Amino acid sequence: MSSSTVLQCLKSWKLPPSLCLKICLSLSTFVLVFFLVHKANLYNPTAEFNFSHAVRHYTTTTASVVGDGEPTNISHILFGLGGSAKTWPKRRPYVELYWQPNVTRGFVWMDQKPPENETWPETSPPYKVSADTSSFNYTCWYGDRSAIRLTRIIKESFELGLKNVRWFVMGDDDTLFFPENLVTVLAKYDHNDLYYIGVDSESVEQDVTFSYKTAFGGGGYAISYPLAEELVQILDGCVNRYAQLYGGDQKIQACVSEIGVQTTKERGFHQVDIRGSSYGLLAAHPVAPLVSLHHIEAVDQLFPSSTRVESYKKLVKAYKMDSGRILQQSICYDLRRNWSISVSWGYTVQLYPSLLTAKELETALGTFQTWNSWSDQPFVFNIRSVSDPCRRPVVYFMDRVESVGREETRSTYVRYGDVLEKKCNGDNYTATMRVDFVNINAPQFSQDLWNKAPRRQCCEVMSNSNVGESIVEIKVRGCHRFESVTPPK
Repeated sequence: MSSSTVLQCLKSWKLPPSLCLKICLSLSTFVLVFFLVHKANLYNPTAEFNFSHAVRHYTTTTASVVGDGEPTNISHILFGLGGSAKTWPKRRPYVELYWQPNVTRGFVWMDQKPPENETWPETSPPYKVSADTSSFNYTCWYGDRSAIRLTRIIKESFELGLKNVRWFVMGDDDTLFFPENLVTVLAKYDHNDLYYIGVDSESVEQDVTFSYKTAFGGGGYAISYPLAEELVQILDGCVNRYAQLYGGDQKIQACVSEIGVQTTKERGFHQVDIRGSSYGLLAAHPVAPLVSLHHIEAVDQLFPSSTRVESYKKLVKAYKMDSGRILQQSICYDLRRNWSISVSWGYTVQLYPSLLTAKELETALGTFQTWNSWSDQPFVFNIRSVSDPCRRPVVYFMDRVESVGREETRSTYVRYGDVLEKKCNGDNYTATMRVDFVNINAPQFSQDLWNKAPRRQCCEVMSNSNVGESIVEIKVRGCHRFESVTPPK
């Protein structure tokens, strides 16, 4: 009997059309499963047809497709932010940069109830007071017992019993999240499976101490609902078993390891375990959507002549104009003038008066030090030295960004002279120092591109950027087939 015949038969029973279609599709899928298993048995006469297994597999697959057909969106994410009465007043402005009341879901978990004479602002996440943890063991001599409270945020969040939660995302009150990109990352994964998603530290010394397998809590990590469901069953016992561990994120990783789940690393989460200027790190962002930035109070302000809050406001403004493109690097050459240009969209442009390879340009400038020892290395990625002034770029910072029609942006970057201290006085820099502004036109970045193999986008210097002009015009775009950033011989 054909599927159309079945559909006509069902309609004759006066069932709703949508239900008829679902029943028809389900029967077709079942028949296909039966046929494939039966076919496999024909080629293997000694095999026994496991009908119950076939039915179980079919049911699971159908539930995933039909029951959870809606793509993951921001309403499926529940944030659990670690805060305290001491830190919240100062850090609240950063959280409110990304928090959208009645859109973003979650709570900031406090160590005590805020003063009764203070009204909790509607622009902030609602708060919860963490449960008492005095009965738990904590033996890390250089740590703080607050780690226990932070560990249990996932358990207390889960036990709220909120509906339609697919992911629990943990972070700190000094973490800046980029929610649309977070959704893009989590939507790649099946929330019905056991997932623990995040990233380790940038500083090797931190990873050696706290484990490369730990998804660091400041950078944020995501736990799927099924994993949370299993995790909360053993969490309190884990807290005592791992009383010697320093942080809540360490303890979570230890508990997750008992379940057997591995860390899924996403490079857009950033712990930012660095000191000094994060410029070099952000100017060479990996080809991945920017999800989070931690330690936003500990590093230098992102933009010169701006406060930290003003700097992050400017970055978030660019992010809201084109969320998928924020901090994405593009590399191109001006062969008439032998210039190399690196763009970190929404943040900075670097102009070099020589032809550097793409391998060198995608390597972060060492403008920062390690978190604990304040050393120049080691990090979990390569850096290039800024000690030679004749190898430093002329640096431009984003001044403004605006929409051009519905599907394009135009951003302007202004030269700033002192970000990398003294520059080379050689003749090669004479022409580059005449350039005061860089304008960049770029099409709106499609979030669907993150579902494809990651590739850095290309750029080109427009022909109206003539020698001697104070403005360079650049177009950022997707790369053509067989296009590469290869300097001439």
